[in-house]
Amino acid sequence: MTVPGVPQHQIEDDNETIDLSDIRWHDGLVLFVFWLLFSVVFLQFFTRYVLNDSLGWTEEIARYLLIAVTFIGAVMAVRKEAMIAVEIFYRWMSRPVRRVVQAFVDLVAVVFYGSMAFSCVRLAQRTRQKMVSIEVSKSFVYWGVAICFACMFLLAIWILIKHLRTGTSPLIDPEVPIDASSQSE
Repeated sequence: MTVPGVPQHQIEDDNETIDLSDIRWHDGLVLFVFWLLFSVVFLQFFTRYVLNDSLGWTEEIARYLLIAVTFIGAVMAVRKEAMIAVEIFYRWMSRPVRRVVQAFVDLVAVVFYGSMAFSCVRLAQRTRQKMVSIEVSKSFVYWGVAICFACMFLLAIWILIKHLRTGTSPLIDPEVPIDASSQSE
């Protein structure tokens, strides 16, 4: 249904608007890994409770797929600037103080993601242990997490630069729509 004044890439459902223009290819990657996780867990359930003979590898693989969903989803959350924040404190601060606090928070995020990427790389390089159920090195899991943290690090740098250049963010100016800060570039 076409509604005058509403962009075609939005869906309206009971006064809630869902913006589909912010979907990227790695959002599909999260969805794919999630469905892979769902399939493995269903296979585990089916073999354990229906066939009464569980497959040994499903529990361990489900654990590693859950880790993958978590960290790929975290990359998506950083890209959308959807990480948690204590917004009540921002309401009590003046706008110049909010800008300084936002820059500090962005800088802390950059340092955190960078240090976690570095730590994961070091851990992956030192890991020689194999998975219990299949003959694959556990370092692949750590390399995957390191790649996700490296992506979050790069995105956090981009977000820091964007907030410094535009002078605004959803926490600095909550009355400005989220898309307005990215459209002013």
